[in-house]
Amino acid sequence: MQLFFNPDITEKDELVTFPRDESKHIVKVLRKNEGEILNITNGKGLLFTAEIIQADIKQCIVKITSFEKQPAPPYYLHMIVAPTKMNDRYEWFLEKAMEIGVHEITPIICDHSERKVVKLERYERVLLSAMKQSLHLSFPKLNEPITFKEFMNKDLKGSRLIAHCEDVNEKPYLQKKIHSRQSANILIGPEGDFSKDEIEIALENGWNQISLGDNRLRTETAAIVACHTVAMKNQEL
Repeated sequence: MQLFFNPDITEKDELVTFPRDESKHIVKVLRKNEGEILNITNGKGLLFTAEIIQADIKQCIVKITSFEKQPAPPYYLHMIVAPTKMNDRYEWFLEKAMEIGVHEITPIICDHSERKVVKLERYERVLLSAMKQSLHLSFPKLNEPITFKEFMNKDLKGSRLIAHCEDVNEKPYLQKKIHSRQSANILIGPEGDFSKDEIEIALENGWNQISLGDNRLRTETAAIVACHTVAMKNQEL
């Protein structure tokens, strides 16, 4: 199945007009014609079936013929991940997290962060491309970057888990700290890890420290391991 994206479609719509860039892609690049059927999502769990009634590169118009709603996921995963020095590595994390399953992403700026400026528009494009390729119907919430100390003031639902590399006695594996059908917030630090002050602040604010395994992982690898662990825990249902 080939999936298209239009964030403005609702269950009440009968006709939908694609913007110029998407219209050009559908008609000129993919060579779609009147009468052909498209599968479209609005990124909110809905899948629409639509027939092209006007194949114009400037204004492609489709008629909705049916729609179905994807069941809500049994869990909610919020990944709070420090941007990597090399931007393509963070984009790799976004792509793979989208494929595995993630519901919210927050870039967090830490004491040891080497990249403190991010371009959310680029991140959104990476997520959108991955969503269409993996046939997901829900687009994750992508938050503005925030500093570690500011983030500690956030009111969050679900478990609060911070993965760090400090050698401490009480640091259970992630799979022992998560439960199916629950919300989880997981903090992953930059290449230089969280500072000792940040770890202390997190613990004082109710975060639980976890391990992602015995090997030392890059930021983006650690984030993917966390996503996969949570997803597999919810496959046990």
